[in-house]
Amino acid sequence: MTYQTLLLDLRPPFAFLTLNRSERRNAMNFAMMGELLDAVQDLNANPEIRAIILSGAGGDFCAGGDIADLQAPNLSEAEQDQIVGRLDAVLKALNESPKVIVAKLEGAVMGGGFGLACVADIGIASTTAEFALPEVRLGLAPSLIAPYVIQRIGLTRARLLMLTGVRFDGVSAHEYGIINEVCPAEILDQCVNAILDQLRLCSPAALTATKALIHTVISQPNEQSLPYRARLLNQLRTSEEGQEGMSAFRQKRPPQWAVMSDE
Repeated sequence: MTYQTLLLDLRPPFAFLTLNRSERRNAMNFAMMGELLDAVQDLNANPEIRAIILSGAGGDFCAGGDIADLQAPNLSEAEQDQIVGRLDAVLKALNESPKVIVAKLEGAVMGGGFGLACVADIGIASTTAEFALPEVRLGLAPSLIAPYVIQRIGLTRARLLMLTGVRFDGVSAHEYGIINEVCPAEILDQCVNAILDQLRLCSPAALTATKALIHTVISQPNEQSLPYRARLLNQLRTSEEGQEGMSAFRQKRPPQWAVMSDE
């Protein structure tokens, strides 16, 4: 499928999804929100894809929502609801994706872009990336991304960042727990590829099951989730991939699903 605001490069077991409005620092306009939702939903349903690598073109990840669209006058209530619903659906589709979401973060990571970083499973940023939640400085609030930001970094840190709009770099983003790894800009691709090489060794079925497990255990008390957790372990243990993984470990060989890097 061809997109106007995105680039999609399918290289199973990975999909490289790039926000492609570099002239606007990849700010999300209404068209991009719709295309991003379509792309993520399609990739979520693609059995050949194990992980989605989300990045931005031209040296920026995403500068947030496009102010030109956000400031558009005379939108009907129905149109406003549609726009809001679209961005919320994008965040939900990424957050609950059965695929591993890897965010490659450089340049601007602000507003809605910050929200995208917070729904990624693994975030890797350059030291020079610029993070911020600038909504309050624009007379707005980070309404849709707030739950994901707070869950990611905790209430104390979220209050500071949301209420001041302060900007900070990738080193601080790592310290705050927004991202998993920070590195010099010149080796960012190398660091992302190192993570992908680790994912090549992981069972596709186990990755999907573990993504669901994470969301279940954070939303239910331990006693309530125990039957599910026990059943999941037994299902995986007796599955074809589970038996292959354990056999490969005992025989000191790569499992059948391990995919060698094409680089």
